[in-house]
Amino acid sequence: MNKIQTGFLVSYDYKLIQNALPPIYADSDTIFLAIDKNRKTWNGEGFEIDPAFFDWIKSIDTDNKVVIYEDEFYIPELTTMQCEVRERKMLAEKMGIGNWLIQLDSDEYFYDFKSFADYLKSKSHFLKKGAKNVQICSFKVNLYKYVDEGVLYVDKLDKFMVATNFPGYKVGRHCKCRSIYTNSIALHDCLSRERGELVQKLENWGHNTDIDKDAFMQKWDDVNKSNYKQMEGFFYLNPMHWKTLEFMPGKTIQELLENFKRSGKLNVPSFFLFKKNLGQWFKFLFK
Repeated sequence: MNKIQTGFLVSYDYKLIQNALPPIYADSDTIFLAIDKNRKTWNGEGFEIDPAFFDWIKSIDTDNKVVIYEDEFYIPELTTMQCEVRERKMLAEKMGIGNWLIQLDSDEYFYDFKSFADYLKSKSHFLKKGAKNVQICSFKVNLYKYVDEGVLYVDKLDKFMVATNFPGYKVGRHCKCRSIYTNSIALHDCLSRERGELVQKLENWGHNTDIDKDAFMQKWDDVNKSNYKQMEGFFYLNPMHWKTLEFMPGKTIQELLENFKRSGKLNVPSFFLFKKNLGQWFKFLFK
């Protein structure tokens, strides 16, 4: 009880865990990797995991924190989103209700995780019996497409639900309860994939029936370092939610992170946080 429990959903993009797991290792009490035992995506497509990946896990798990949780997460009668919500709830049960339940995806690189974990520890009263359900949110920089000498990224911070005291997931990680916003930020390797890998993601993730894949990929194919300033509307659902892109130089994730830090793009204004949290407090005051 009262632990910092971190879980990852592991599938076709498992290799990205090598960027995502090390930054959260020291400040997690236990780390769970949820993998479909039949190696099926939520859409029923098969995938393979190189045995060398598990060797890598053993090599970095110096404190024996990592738990491999295999179960049947693909159910043919369910939609991809229903499979996602089901898996998240099953993983949360495995992680243990009564702890802070953190769920991250393989492509979310949480580089200031210590401050986030410290914040959760300061809010342990939410883990007591009878406490209202809450979800603790952070912000992320969405990486859109790797180009020469760097990456095109979405020119706005997006919120994302990271932790909860009770996993009442409704859509993805969204519990439809009070959100509490923190100033922690992750880099999200969202759409910045090789083309074939991106198409695989779009066909197998929880939003696969919500998007116009062909129209989205046409714009993704067309945008580059030379023309991104002349284009707009890049989100996969409502395009104008991601209105514009910017360019950040860097040949590796670590270089990109350092350049983002120097640019000031990883700062969340204090007054913005205050307004967001005050609004959520009033919204759920009597619920």
